Amino acid sequence: MTATKHDRNAWFKGGIANCQVTLAPGARTYRMVLLGAPGVGKGTQAELISERLGPCQLSTGDVFRAAKTLDPSERTPALSAALDYMKRGELVPDETVIGIVRERPNCLRCPGGFLLDGFPRTVHQAEALESILGVLSMKLDAVLSYDLPIDQIVSRLSGRRTCGACKAVYHVTTKPPKVADVCDLCGGKLILREDDRPEAIRVRMEAYEKSTSPLADYYRQRGLLVSIAAEGSPEDIYKRTAAALAARP
Repeated sequence: MTATKHDRNAWFKGGIANCQVTLAPGARTYRMVLLGAPGVGKGTQAELISERLGPCQLSTGDVFRAAKTLDPSERTPALSAALDYMKRGELVPDETVIGIVRERPNCLRCPGGFLLDGFPRTVHQAEALESILGVLSMKLDAVLSYDLPIDQIVSRLSGRRTCGACKAVYHVTTKPPKVADVCDLCGGKLILREDDRPEAIRVRMEAYEKSTSPLADYYRQRGLLVSIAAEGSPEDIYKRTAAALAARP
């Protein structure tokens, strides 16, 4: 394993907080972005890559969730602005998200490297990231794009069942409960959420493709996009990822 410790306190708090990561002698530092539609297993791959290759997983979603628990005095200006948008039920605009990343230069300088998840989401954000890294005399090594046919994504997501009581999540084929439609943990009834119905999933996938296609093209034109088939077990997918990274100069 490349990194001995993944302390993401600096990512959650921003400001002058520092990451506590050391790099093994001779290990390669990776600075990457993750792309992939819901259901492709991107989160699992992020964990495997972080554990085995060293880069810290930096998810903007994690920042937003952690911000809600921080004392207001610990929130950076961009983070406070983002929470205000979220409280009103509005999307956090590009400039605010960019500001949150810009407030965290020590995370981007991490000697273990980084794995950005959830940012950038637009070409404008990608251009801003390139500018931020340029100021730090850094550049991306790769943009990992996990791809899976939409029918397989629908199959994966529509098989999810959620406990109506404790919210535990199961899957009819990959993680079934001991008793059909009954939660192992609390005995509550398992339900199919509206978001997990096939028709709802297809709508989300179409929206994802429409919004992400320009971003993928942006990175493809720069020779950074690495497309990886997200079929098979998590270990199979990780092996493809590692091989693709090893093949890059």
